[in-house]
Amino acid sequence: MRLYCHFVLFFLVSYSVFSQSKFNAFLKPSDTLNKSRRNTVVISESVLASATLIGLNQLWYADYPRSSFKTLNDSGEWLQMDKMGHAFSSYQLGRVGANSLEWAGVSERNQLIYGSTIGLGFLTAVEVLDGFSEEWGFSWTDMAANTAGTGLYVGQELLWKEQRIILKYSFHRTQFAIQRPNKLGNGLTEEFLKDYNGQTYWLSANINSFLKTETIPNWLNFAFGYGAEGMLTGESSDLNFTNQNRRRQFYFSLDVDLTKIKTNSNVLKTVFSVFNVVKVPFPALELSDDGRSKWHFIYF
Repeated sequence: MRLYCHFVLFFLVSYSVFSQSKFNAFLKPSDTLNKSRRNTVVISESVLASATLIGLNQLWYADYPRSSFKTLNDSGEWLQMDKMGHAFSSYQLGRVGANSLEWAGVSERNQLIYGSTIGLGFLTAVEVLDGFSEEWGFSWTDMAANTAGTGLYVGQELLWKEQRIILKYSFHRTQFAIQRPNKLGNGLTEEFLKDYNGQTYWLSANINSFLKTETIPNWLNFAFGYGAEGMLTGESSDLNFTNQNRRRQFYFSLDVDLTKIKTNSNVLKTVFSVFNVVKVPFPALELSDDGRSKWHFIYF
């Protein structure tokens, strides 16, 4: 019986190692064009984007009256936190699109043309749906933010062939969502997306990519963050909420570029790439536009 157990254990461990080895090889980017992988990426992204747009149209926009196409100027809303969200989404979707085509062995030129612009294309389609909704409208400032996010990715690839400055996100719960849960979210999942008061967007710059020193770890970044709080509505002029104390916040902190951590495991490289959208908690200095400053032992 003991021999049988040892044999089963050996079999399971060997199979696990073999499976991990196969999965590790699967995740390794192809050196040359792999048409099967390329087709899988293109079909998967097309189906996912189409399903998402159809779902938005049926589950979200269907609840509001349609209208003829119109534009709006919402540049002053939410202290531009919503614009930061647009830039972040466009940048990260473009990064995923380009990396997916890199995995398939697609040329760098086509990665930029067809991969990094996927975020801009998807968010433009969402803006068009907004334009035909009575509740909203096509926002040129949203489009400018979407373009800026894609431009940040493409520009660095053209200039440096790498992402030295990463657009990241962090979130903490605030007291404001409970005051207006229908607008700012009811519960952690909704607040994560809707409560601009708890969101911070970061430009995380890799120090060694610029200084080229051997004394600083390759994964260490300097991060500049932007946030805002005291917002219960998009505009401060809303007469139903006159007690808002809206202020912008600027942060200085450190961060970790997870993709700079050396490993031979393609599984870990993939995991690091996925989680590299999030700012790693570090001490941070906060400066507000009302002149106040605050030190955070750990900020997220």
